Amino acid sequence: MEKRDYYEVLGLTKSASKDEIKKAYRKLSKQYHPDLNKEPGADEKFKEIAEAYEVLSDDQKKARYDQFGHEDPNAGFGGGGFGGGGFGGFEDIFSSFFGGGGRRQDPNAPRKGDDLQYRMNIKFEEAIFGKETEIEIPKDELCDTCHGSGAKPGTQPETCSTCNGAGQVNQAVDTPFGRMMNRRTCSTCQGTGKIIKEKCSTCRGAGKVQKRKKIKVSIPAGVDDGQQIRVTGQGEPGVNGGPAGDLYIMFRVQGHKEFERDGDDIYYELKLTFPQAALGDEIEVPTVHGKVKLRIPAGTQSGAQFRLKDKGVKNVHGYGTGNQYVTVKVMTPEKLTEKQKQLLREFAEISGDIPEEQGSSLFDKIKKKFQGE
Repeated sequence: MEKRDYYEVLGLTKSASKDEIKKAYRKLSKQYHPDLNKEPGADEKFKEIAEAYEVLSDDQKKARYDQFGHEDPNAGFGGGGFGGGGFGGFEDIFSSFFGGGGRRQDPNAPRKGDDLQYRMNIKFEEAIFGKETEIEIPKDELCDTCHGSGAKPGTQPETCSTCNGAGQVNQAVDTPFGRMMNRRTCSTCQGTGKIIKEKCSTCRGAGKVQKRKKIKVSIPAGVDDGQQIRVTGQGEPGVNGGPAGDLYIMFRVQGHKEFERDGDDIYYELKLTFPQAALGDEIEVPTVHGKVKLRIPAGTQSGAQFRLKDKGVKNVHGYGTGNQYVTVKVMTPEKLTEKQKQLLREFAEISGDIPEEQGSSLFDKIKKKFQGE
């Protein structure tokens, strides 16, 4: 399936600022987070949103994407994701049509193994403070029986007689420009340059077997939803003695019942009674670092915001610590005793703003008229 444009995924245009990209991601990631959205397809939608943000939030990746789109061979997000390719440049395109002239890879040369990706669900607090943990993933490992050769112990792979170990064969092709030679993958050895006559009984000639491997992971303090880390050398094993690929761990951070995070800042809604807001108070407010005292000035209005310096999240790259913002919400009581109602009426009378109470009988309203109220 063809990938959608990353700007379209986030509902943005190419002129979107970094802040707009961030806000769009946060809004959509919450909307489609699998922990919150149980609709069919929400998980795939969330992955698409996270992938788009990963590219557009990185200045270098965004610049490459704006220039090449999904076909950039060096961006790491085109042509099938981890271990995938995309076009290898003009040289390879030319070679695919006309043969010769292009880059020729030695099938026996050492090659780096494919990268792997793992999605890890972590709690809100684990993302803020970090954690040492262990994960178990299925991955290919070199076969212990044949040590990666694919051949039965005591035997060795033989050089392919069709391509003489090159892994490719030349084939004459008629083109509008005349008859030309085109280089194709050898069908006898499938491009490996080797033939295994007696295959290893353990891996059946693959040279690799899949195992479940435990890997220690250090979750960095301050990591945010959708961000990822690289664990070097924990991907698929290399080919022909090449280095192993890398493991990329993408974090999915669970929400919190009290706090909301925006980057390195944390937001908390503080509910106050009318007397507390009107007269002022000193109360304890929860933060991720523990409770702190906050002085509420007299006359505080609903929607007022207070800043608790350095009570947010430590920046994952080491650029300081965010703040916690406390937003006030003045609560109106739903049920009042008759005494409470009378006191409020007296307060309203002193203020010169007597409300027309709902639920008053017609007799009460006429009585007030005659009394000049």
